[in-house]
Amino acid sequence: MKKEFRIKKNKEFQEVFKKGQSFANRQFVVYKLSKKNQDHFRIGLSVSKKIGNAVTRNRIKRYIRQAFLELEHQLNPAMDYVIIARKPVSDMSYEEVLNSLSHVLKIAKIIIKKNE
Repeated sequence: MKKEFRIKKNKEFQEVFKKGQSFANRQFVVYKLSKKNQDHFRIGLSVSKKIGNAVTRNRIKRYIRQAFLELEHQLNPAMDYVIIARKPVSDMSYEEVLNSLSHVLKIAKIIIKKNE
């Protein structure tokens, strides 16, 4: 994922937390904030040290970034998203992370359900 697609600065995270809306399931909390005049969405990731060691946390972040790349055509480009991973994510496979993330994004009405 390109650097311009990421939220890195604390000030930007705080803006999404304060002004945005939050949605959650057991594995993830997602904050969304509408940003006009933005060509593409940006995501910020937060994975606590309570979840596991650095290897585990980095694996979770890679899974979340890959899930967003797969779902990007269904996302609103003028938005900022902050994803907070919760403890159960540490034991999940990529497919489980993708399904759980899709579920919370559907709850937030960020992506539209496909006819399955």
